Amino acid sequence: MTASGNPELFAYETQRFRSRWMERLMRSLTGVFAYFSIIITVGITLIFVYECFAFFRALAAEGVSWTQIFTETEWTPLFAPPKFGVIVVVMGTLMTTIIAMIVALPVGLLSAIFLSEYAPPALRAVLKPTLEILAGVPTVVYGFFALLVITPILQQIVPGGDEVVAGLNALSAGFVMGIMIIPLVASLSEDAIYAVPNLLREGSYAVGATKFETTMSVVLPSALSGIVSAFILAVSRAVGETMIVSLAAGQSPILNFNPLDSVMTITAFIVQVSLGDTPTNSLAFYTIFFAGFLLFLMTLILNVLADWFVRRYRLIY
Repeated sequence: MTASGNPELFAYETQRFRSRWMERLMRSLTGVFAYFSIIITVGITLIFVYECFAFFRALAAEGVSWTQIFTETEWTPLFAPPKFGVIVVVMGTLMTTIIAMIVALPVGLLSAIFLSEYAPPALRAVLKPTLEILAGVPTVVYGFFALLVITPILQQIVPGGDEVVAGLNALSAGFVMGIMIIPLVASLSEDAIYAVPNLLREGSYAVGATKFETTMSVVLPSALSGIVSAFILAVSRAVGETMIVSLAAGQSPILNFNPLDSVMTITAFIVQVSLGDTPTNSLAFYTIFFAGFLLFLMTLILNVLADWFVRRYRLIY
């Protein structure tokens, strides 16, 4: 009997045809968006590479050796005579990022452990959304908080006061940046810890381990790949932060390792140049792309490390 002579068979064949058509459509649609994201990433990379070559050509035209980029200790491409010691903005970025990680990593991880292992379900349902509210606060608000609250507090508690703690400094910017990324560390780490199968916990309890011993010896090692991935993603977020460091870290163009003094980060420099009247196709103009390429490269390295670590140490249950 043909499908046309059997209504039930005809309906079944029609449903199968629609399902196959919908499957092909969704596969094609998702593939288009996946390739589109790859094309955008490749396009951004090519633009940065092209503009960086233009930057080095402009350097040669000005009679500046590219080796000065790595040997000079000043970064003043907008002033005469220009200095191109890129180590200044790189160290400023790393300093604020390290301070942020010192604040965010322990607080975020301990919050994740409490939410996943110790908090009752009702309390967890309230605390986790409340914690994630911090992620929705605009970064410019954090910047003003660092400038108007944290810096005056530092000037009061640090011996020497405002003579030691500059009005714009790396410590306040990094501290507030760490507060900003706590929800990222806590949420991703909590998801990784919560995903550890209860069978492992029960096996640990069965041999007499306490909850603390189970958490430290079984749960955290099992969730290590997810936790480390959360840490590295948080570092990438801190490296690319703009408003907080622009408002609270300062614009010091001299190499400095004191967190109580003003520093210049890569993103703060990009903001400084972008808001000015820098002529197009000038050497100062191309420094924006060079700084952006450095930022892109640092973030790329961190993400590659995160992917490598997750692949190497992921546990399959």
